[in-house]
Amino acid sequence: MSEAVRARPALAPPRPAVAARRRKRRDHGWLFVLPALLVSASVVLVPAAATIALAFTDWDGIRAPAFVGLANFLDLVADRRFWTALSNNLIYTAAFTTLPFAIALLVATLLMTIRRGRTAFQVVFFLPATIATVILARVWQGMIFSPVTGLFAALQQHGIAVADPLADPATALYGVMLVDMWHWWGFLTVIFFAALRQVNRDLIDAAVVDGAGRLQMFRHVLLPSILPTLMFMLLMTVIWSFKVFDWVFVLTEGGPGYSSEVLATMAYSDAFQSFQVGRASAGSVAMSLVGLAAIVTYLRLQARSERL
Repeated sequence: MSEAVRARPALAPPRPAVAARRRKRRDHGWLFVLPALLVSASVVLVPAAATIALAFTDWDGIRAPAFVGLANFLDLVADRRFWTALSNNLIYTAAFTTLPFAIALLVATLLMTIRRGRTAFQVVFFLPATIATVILARVWQGMIFSPVTGLFAALQQHGIAVADPLADPATALYGVMLVDMWHWWGFLTVIFFAALRQVNRDLIDAAVVDGAGRLQMFRHVLLPSILPTLMFMLLMTVIWSFKVFDWVFVLTEGGPGYSSEVLATMAYSDAFQSFQVGRASAGSVAMSLVGLAAIVTYLRLQARSERL
């Protein structure tokens, strides 16, 4: 009897039935994802496809678009203003991926040593990120940089010679960057501090037992633990630096003499001032390609780190 029971094969569902159930689950999963895909397609893919299509046309926003092939892209490459805007974007990106990151990492690490008042510091650091860009830019423009009504005017009255950086072609871009960095490093500080608080406490305690100093703790324990957060924020900083528009437009409108022009303000000027929508679309496509390259690089680095 026992031998017969052992000889009896175990009951298992037939393979075709299992495969059918799995296919049914996958089909149902697509139904849950479908609404999000439709929203993304309507608000992202359709405008993106329209922009790419317009980049190959000559259109003033009123008449029917006329296909011109690569003429808009060739016109951009031959335009010195385009290369000035591109170089300004590169300077903007290089500055924002170094100085604000270093300051934010330092301050976030120092916050880890504070037991009381952390929340108040975080509120102060994060507050500029919650205020509208236009308001902050106007405050800096009228109450700090202005040689008539701002802080610089008061300094000049006391014999301290300071010039409005936004009025000088040599310093206009750096003046805009100063204002943007002022609001950006605090945001990064809060993000990095939140990541540092999630570091495994056992790793920190083990490093303390092994006699690690503050620098060694940061280099070998804290920094590797928050590396995914750093890489993601680096990606977002690159993308946001190349699509920066509001700070430049409010503070300088790309001037004086295109010295602070970036690709976004150039595209805006082409579309809404010169009514060259096709050329503006070509500039927007060029700007998006940089962001796409940054995303691809980030995904490849992330995939490589997962394999290690």
